[in-house]
Amino acid sequence: RIITWNCNMAFRKKADFILPYQPDILIVPECEHPDKLKFKPGTPKPSSILWFGANQNKGLGIFSYGLFKCKLLKIYNPAFKMVVPIAVTAGKHRFTLYAVWANNPGDPDGQYVEQVWKAIHYYDKYLSKKQVILAGDFNSNTIWDRKRREGNHSNVVKKLEEKGIYSSYHLYHSQKQGEEKDPTLYMYRHKNKPYHIDYCFLSEDLINKIQSVEIGGHDLWRHYS
Repeated sequence: RIITWNCNMAFRKKADFILPYQPDILIVPECEHPDKLKFKPGTPKPSSILWFGANQNKGLGIFSYGLFKCKLLKIYNPAFKMVVPIAVTAGKHRFTLYAVWANNPGDPDGQYVEQVWKAIHYYDKYLSKKQVILAGDFNSNTIWDRKRREGNHSNVVKKLEEKGIYSSYHLYHSQKQGEEKDPTLYMYRHKNKPYHIDYCFLSEDLINKIQSVEIGGHDLWRHYS
């Protein structure tokens, strides 16, 4: 079970709300540095933690639980700060996870989906392999495409599909990009400002392993994230 959840900081105070869903892999944008993670007694402890960021209070955390372990791959390019290639293993099981928080204010070419666009070109040959997953907060949607900007959401989706990598949500729920019925973000927590900006893309060989794809609802999760 893979969960991505932008916790809006202070993950140490909110872990008990997400961990009952029993993730094997948990991707947490806006997570504080591990040195700040002091969990309550009884909170399940991760088997491995990876963290990336410049702000100690607001980075990208990746947690594994149980038999699953995460290890940063040597191919990681820090230029794409928050698109992180990770080897995930558990016994005989192994896949490559690209954990995503599309957010790099220092890039003049664009801080959001442009980061993913650049990263998938840099990691192009590795995306052709089997058992590949890209998951996290992409901060993007087709509705915000800029026609004159090559690195827009639709072109990211097209490039991934050319590599045989597809959005699990859109496949499972038969949805079209830009017409999603389930928001993953409510701007300023307002129910009348819904957007779909978080994704989990899977390589073709993993698609038939999908058992369910679920999105958290506004009434519950607005209190925590």
